[in-house]
Amino acid sequence: MAAAVVKNEENITFPQELLAFIEEWKVKPGSLIMILHKIQETYGYISRPAADKLSLLTGIPLARIYGVITFYHYFKTTKPGKHKVSVCLGTACYLKGGQDIIDEVRDILGIEPDEVTEDGQFSVDPVRCVGCCGLAPVLTVGNDTYGKLTPDMLPGIIAKYRNA
Repeated sequence: MAAAVVKNEENITFPQELLAFIEEWKVKPGSLIMILHKIQETYGYISRPAADKLSLLTGIPLARIYGVITFYHYFKTTKPGKHKVSVCLGTACYLKGGQDIIDEVRDILGIEPDEVTEDGQFSVDPVRCVGCCGLAPVLTVGNDTYGKLTPDMLPGIIAKYRNA
């Protein structure tokens, strides 16, 4: 008896550059992580339609693809906010209140871990190190870095990006 195939109704078209990358890497041992990085670099996250298409293009079972995506914290399966807020939780930042910073930012925005604000403007993620240990605790919004933070500084920082 043949197994039922569930077809995802959403279709995705990969750009030519991504297709060429997949074609080059799919034959190399251990290439799945490299390909997933490229998909996330292209879209900001790895959607179910993208994972389905990758499975079709490479012959890698969808379960294996999702096994890798869910094992590594770096990979995201939900679209990030327009403004990606990253709060460093490396040793120096953590010891100087990094967890309090991430909790306060999420409280200001009214979101939980792995959520995006209702307007799609903000997402907040912990990161392990941004390389600014002397400025601990540190937060980034896109390419902008803010250091030596205290919770009372956060509303002003978030306000800069609300209407941007």
